[in-house]
Amino acid sequence: MKYPAKLTKDEDGFVITFRDIPEAITQGDTHNEAIEMAEDALLTAMEFYFEDNRQVPLPSKPKKDEVLINLPISVAVKVMLLNTLLEKRITQAELAKLMGIRPQQVTRIVNLDHTTKIDTVEKAFRALDRELDIAIAMA
Repeated sequence: MKYPAKLTKDEDGFVITFRDIPEAITQGDTHNEAIEMAEDALLTAMEFYFEDNRQVPLPSKPKKDEVLINLPISVAVKVMLLNTLLEKRITQAELAKLMGIRPQQVTRIVNLDHTTKIDTVEKAFRALDRELDIAIAMA
């Protein structure tokens, strides 16, 4: 999952903003530093959506003057899971029942700071009548 970001040069270096994720704003002294900071800002913004239990906007198509900032796959699948839960109006407790596990385990599955096996996330999607499909794209 790659989010388009606008890189703007100013007197202090480079500012990066995301039109899909307006909470993610950062800057860096150099182009490369700004890109690294953008990755951190995007991750931090995702935490806001999870804390507030809000739908995460999916990335839109990039415009020609934008760069793409990658969201780690471990976070991207959790974003899709959160969005699916919200779309289906299913609580974490309800998901736990559907999966036959304790509610605390689901809390860890949707926690961005907790490492979750991809098989566990796949089981969560299956319990929601969705299929997790992974594809390899050319860089």
